[in-house]
Amino acid sequence: MVKIQLERQDAVSMIADVFRQHGYAGTTLSIITARTGMGKGSLYHFFPGGKAEMGDAVLAHIGRWFEERVFAPLDAADDPLAAIHTMLDSVDTYFQSGQRVCLVGLMALDASRDAFAVAIAGYFSRWHQALSLALSRAGVSEADADLRSHEMLAAIQGGLVLARALDQPSIFAETLSRLRANLTLLSVQF
Repeated sequence: MVKIQLERQDAVSMIADVFRQHGYAGTTLSIITARTGMGKGSLYHFFPGGKAEMGDAVLAHIGRWFEERVFAPLDAADDPLAAIHTMLDSVDTYFQSGQRVCLVGLMALDASRDAFAVAIAGYFSRWHQALSLALSRAGVSEADADLRSHEMLAAIQGGLVLARALDQPSIFAETLSRLRANLTLLSVQF
């Protein structure tokens, strides 16, 4: 029998999927061991702080993905509207066209929110900041960019919730299409 050696990052990805399915508060170590195939000893080897450390690691992993593929490109783009379109592509990919819940959003809504409040707020604040800045650089007034950024994030998160609640991923695709159309109208204005 071949023994598979897992790395901590592999465990983080698997645990994130478990949290997405059961929520952080609803996930037990028994569920994690059953879904990952890892024993409690292996889990505690990677995460000596237990489930709380797993939550921190998962949020950090998600934060790094978004920083690399969404936030930093919005910050550095020469063409901010193109960068926002690319952000929507990345979001579509990450959330598997509306079939994958936003774990950070899920954790913001359940009993785990207080334990991870800084990471959760940081994720959404950073996204808002990068998007608002890109909109400003595209010629939108600072106040309007702030408002439009909040509206776009609310649409993305709401689209994910509705797609999941109604088991209709097309709702998320429609949401992204409307956001793209709004960007096209915005580019015509400037």
